[in-house]
Amino acid sequence: MSNPGIRIGTAPDSWGVWFPDDPKQIPWNRFLDEVVAAGYHWIELGPFGYLPTDSNQLQDELAKRDLQLSAGTVFTGLHKGDDQWKRAWDQALNVAGLVSKLGAEHLVVIPDLWRSDSTAEVLESRTLDYSQWKKLAAGHDKLGKALLEEFGIKQQFHSHADSHIGTHQEVERFLNETDKKYTNLCLDTGHLAYYLGDSVKMINAYPERIGYLHLKQVHQTILADTLKNDLPFGVAVARGVMTEPPGGVPEFAPIIEATAKLDSEIFAIVEQDMYGCDIDFPFPIAKRTREHIFSCTKMARIR
Repeated sequence: MSNPGIRIGTAPDSWGVWFPDDPKQIPWNRFLDEVVAAGYHWIELGPFGYLPTDSNQLQDELAKRDLQLSAGTVFTGLHKGDDQWKRAWDQALNVAGLVSKLGAEHLVVIPDLWRSDSTAEVLESRTLDYSQWKKLAAGHDKLGKALLEEFGIKQQFHSHADSHIGTHQEVERFLNETDKKYTNLCLDTGHLAYYLGDSVKMINAYPERIGYLHLKQVHQTILADTLKNDLPFGVAVARGVMTEPPGGVPEFAPIIEATAKLDSEIFAIVEQDMYGCDIDFPFPIAKRTREHIFSCTKMARIR
């Protein structure tokens, strides 16, 4: 490639988009226009059905804006048992089937939450037992193998607040129980920091398992209050726990530079959770965030 460098992008999540269809969310065509105006070239698909699902239409809309897809996203609950396979694979057929036609090579896979991010209802135990861990690991390896064989897509598992895989110890166990040929990590800097994890430590400990980055920061004061009072993730997002850089932690530069040593062309996608915000709110933040990333990173080539 003539112009190598870590590929910086963004996602519908950074514009407050959590659902395929929600009247409070920004219209998809305005989102795409604002992504371009903010200076980004790469985007994630976001919730399936938010952007056009016809591959020809989506390709046309992206091409006329000089945008490209880095990945799609699915949600899984593979720890719950074999009946969850159909749910995961049905999503994969839709999402991987679409993004692979547009050249994307990654699928970000997010585990179900034990506590609902919309209603705060406790849905199941906070922790997995031995049997559930085994089902989780085997299910993701099966999914990763099928994605690779069917679509040439790499599975990137995304640890998440209020899910069973959130702390450093939980992520570490997940990596140790899965196969690097089929299951690797979408290292989300904000979600790891949510439980006081250290992204650079994770990168250094598991360099061969870092396949993709999500860049976000947490507001330390709001996070402290969230953890002390055991607030649900959705409530924490509404309070601003994911905050505009450089006002939170972790710092981006050390993470980008550590990752660049592993893969000089890895995707680093800005993904600042802000569901429920006014539609005019995200654009200036997205623009400033990109400017911050390009100004703070001196040692690694980015584009």
